[in-house]
Amino acid sequence: MSTTTSSSVIRGPLIALLGYFVFSTHDAIVKSLENYSVFQTIFFAMLFGYVPFSLARITDKRLTTLRPNNPALVILRSALMVGAMCFAFIAFSILPMVQVYVLLFTTPVMISLLAIPILGEKIHFQRWTAIILGLIGVIIVLRPTPESLEWGHIFSLISAFCGASASIISRKIGNQESSATLILFPLLFNVLIAGATLYFVYKPMPFNDLMAMFAVGVLGLLGQLLVLNSYRLSPAAFVAPMQYSQLIWAVLFGFIFFNESIDQWVVVGSIITIASGVMIVWREAVASKTQPNLNTPNPRITMDDGSLPNPPD
Repeated sequence: MSTTTSSSVIRGPLIALLGYFVFSTHDAIVKSLENYSVFQTIFFAMLFGYVPFSLARITDKRLTTLRPNNPALVILRSALMVGAMCFAFIAFSILPMVQVYVLLFTTPVMISLLAIPILGEKIHFQRWTAIILGLIGVIIVLRPTPESLEWGHIFSLISAFCGASASIISRKIGNQESSATLILFPLLFNVLIAGATLYFVYKPMPFNDLMAMFAVGVLGLLGQLLVLNSYRLSPAAFVAPMQYSQLIWAVLFGFIFFNESIDQWVVVGSIITIASGVMIVWREAVASKTQPNLNTPNPRITMDDGSLPNPPD
């Protein structure tokens, strides 16, 4: 391995660590805005962060058409991405951050399971082992009883399911749709749906809260740019596991800002879930020799349209 390639392999994960720290900061601010409707938070986050960048990115490409070749699937994908973001934001307002993250980290497991009937993929022994481990980790974290199960747990899992389903659709139609279509439709769905509900849920915002929503938009954008750049520099097998560093920030932010604590079973379940996710990512990266379509488990407007170049060998 050349010096340049070795440096890229190291730089990619380091940039990813920074990106996931930014994402965790983003989520902590979202949690601090729990007195506002998620639709109000999403609307202003889109307005401040994603709209200017996404429109600039779209107009920078050579467009032939914005008309989707698979309109039903493009619309379904967009709706799923809106659902993933909304349910995650609600879950952050209810549960400790670390519990939300652990449940969102089941996204790779759900992608693997959904790929069987929808994409016709075959699951080999190693991935089945990882899937079973992931399910065990979730059970340990939830310890489902009528007393322990909260709506936040259910919303987190729904968010993960929506994100996984959107990823499966991206795999299915990614080569048939333009980059602009894949970027623009989820953006429009978020802005239109959140904007349509704003009349009913809007609460006047002090300047500090308005700046917090501005920060949500900017940090969400910055986090994506950092993580996407890390995938350009290094193989996905080295970058993707860095997303689990968010658990460390969740524990620290939860303790410092939200007076949260975690018990030993959440720690055990987290470790098992992380091991499951890493196994799946490595298995897919090594088997396919390409970037696996296992995005950050935090649901957000993805700017990865499938056009990322392969990292250096």
